[in-house]
Amino acid sequence: MAKTDDSLLREMMTLRKLSNEELRARWLELFGEETKSRNKDYLFKRIAYRLQERKYGGLTEEARARAEALAGQAPIRRQLSPGAAEELARAARPRDPRLPAPGTVLRRTHDGVEHAVTVLDDGGFEYQGERFKSLSLVASRIAGTRWNGFGFFGLLGKERAA
Repeated sequence: MAKTDDSLLREMMTLRKLSNEELRARWLELFGEETKSRNKDYLFKRIAYRLQERKYGGLTEEARARAEALAGQAPIRRQLSPGAAEELARAARPRDPRLPAPGTVLRRTHDGVEHAVTVLDDGGFEYQGERFKSLSLVASRIAGTRWNGFGFFGLLGKERAA
């Protein structure tokens, strides 16, 4: 194991005493970009590693190759923006086979009034200019009580063929 010199040890001890903002400034110096992290312990560890890497060299080519191979198998641990997370979840859900093609207008007369609901591309529905994420919510809005949306619009079993 390589012997650590006193100047590097002193620099590490100084790092431990820095404030979060001072660590972020030091990060900018060493990495050439701002960090998103505000975790003091994380900043300290990464900066300390970078200082040692500069002094003694980085990983060997063999270690880099192994890390890259393992990284491809590792789960991703980053947070997605709410919109991106919702989009990813929507894409992962298979489209309900009971739903008619996007653009189809479902019609139902209830209490003497005809109601029209448009099936949207994303699996949602539009009724009276408002978007709904389920057909049951639309049916409940129309009827004023809870309903199975597929049943209400005749999309179940025998009713669908009619």
